[in-house]
Amino acid sequence: MQQATRIFSILAAAGLLPAFLAAPAPQMSYGENTGAVGGVNPPIPTVTISSGSLYGDSSLLGEIAKPSPISGGDSAIVPDADVTLVNGQEADSKLGLYLDFNSVENPQPLRGTGGQTAPGPRTYEYEKLNPDIFAPPGTDSGDVPQAQWPLGLSHNRFGTGGKSGWARQQNTDQLPRATEMAGVDMRLAPHAYRELHWHSANEWSLMLKGSVRLAAVNENGESFVDDISAGDVWFFPAGVPHSIQALDEGCEFLLVFDQGDFSEDGTALISEMFIRNPKEVLSKNLQTPVSAFDDLPSDQLYIFTGTPAPANISEQNMTGPAGILPYDQSYTYHFSQQEPYVVPGGSVKIIDTTTFPIAKGFSAALVTVQPGAMRELHWHLESDEWNYFLQGSARVTVFSPPESSRTFDFTAGDVGYIPAVFSHYIENTGTEDVIFLEVLQQPKFTDISVAQWLALTPKQVVKDTLHLPDSTLDNLPKVKTYLKPGNKNLTALAANPNGTAAYEPAD
Repeated sequence: MQQATRIFSILAAAGLLPAFLAAPAPQMSYGENTGAVGGVNPPIPTVTISSGSLYGDSSLLGEIAKPSPISGGDSAIVPDADVTLVNGQEADSKLGLYLDFNSVENPQPLRGTGGQTAPGPRTYEYEKLNPDIFAPPGTDSGDVPQAQWPLGLSHNRFGTGGKSGWARQQNTDQLPRATEMAGVDMRLAPHAYRELHWHSANEWSLMLKGSVRLAAVNENGESFVDDISAGDVWFFPAGVPHSIQALDEGCEFLLVFDQGDFSEDGTALISEMFIRNPKEVLSKNLQTPVSAFDDLPSDQLYIFTGTPAPANISEQNMTGPAGILPYDQSYTYHFSQQEPYVVPGGSVKIIDTTTFPIAKGFSAALVTVQPGAMRELHWHLESDEWNYFLQGSARVTVFSPPESSRTFDFTAGDVGYIPAVFSHYIENTGTEDVIFLEVLQQPKFTDISVAQWLALTPKQVVKDTLHLPDSTLDNLPKVKTYLKPGNKNLTALAANPNGTAAYEPAD
């Protein structure tokens, strides 16, 4: 047997075996990582157990070894005829139509006359979620910093003591360009606490689900306690100690901090402060025997389940000689009770120091965009924009002056980040309303509307610059509209590129 094996090896090295014997068998086949219960199914090499060496030898070097087959086997490329394109994919790439890759099993990075098929290993679901990255519009150009991060890819830190809750975050570790703001998504079980703590950064929050009871004390000894629920907002200045307790149904909320490198793990916790100080000092500070500290936690509590809060909030109103926090400095705003500003294409609600004066460095808009519509093309003068998508799917083209742009796709749970003075829009690419939050680091929510800018610029200047027809210029709004309605069929222009299908709502 050994002699036969040796002869076989000699003949193979000399190229004397028939082609069907000499051709190497494929050693690995790959395709989409389809996923499985308990984990992902990665490509698995086919392994043949033999007495061979871990390494080859110099006979395999180029121009010495027998040439590899150049077609068939692992080298096979799927013919273009076998590729299925989606509606709008063959249209002019500069139309930039939204491509819905969910209708095909194997999406391809083709648009208009550009691109090429992708025969190699891929994760199809990423490409279906990010069609404008995989098959970018022909108007994309140059390099733009990453502007999108799905919180589903952020590490989830669990609370202590059972199923008390969790938190996941986005900061400059995930989005390096997001230097001015960071975000945290936090969940508290019924009656669970985010323990007494304070931050080095200002904290702005939007309640997503459920209700919480907040308590705080400022530097003047003025106390504060309030119950808020989904859609409401709170703000705690840097250094102000506070606690958060979920009420009977539990809760989830979004936190935004005005430091891009802020980490939830760096919060100052009262449990850690007590653990890290000598008990003699604690005894003297609280004027109590050392034995009072026998049952201190051995580690930080972070998120933990506690005693249910009393239904009557007044039972927890601990007021000192300084009294309660003045109403015009309230740490909460019942934003859920504010009526939205309704316009064609959706609605907008704005909160800034006009109505919530304590949040000096924060302003925000909660925007609802109907299918086919978009948040109008605009930019912000003084602040970067931090986004959070609460519902639906959308896309954003970020224009980075002087000549770069890139289009990103977002779904619920994604964070977006757009630097100041970079123009952008937010277009609904789905069949349900898109709801998202725009957060700015400025006292008043403002932006520059491109349509309003052109409407208020001398007409001849715009005509000489952009060569737009009078019919277009005469129709420009002199007031800011925030949203623009449009056709729910985002590929309607594929059939008539010069038509009005983009902005005319579908019947």
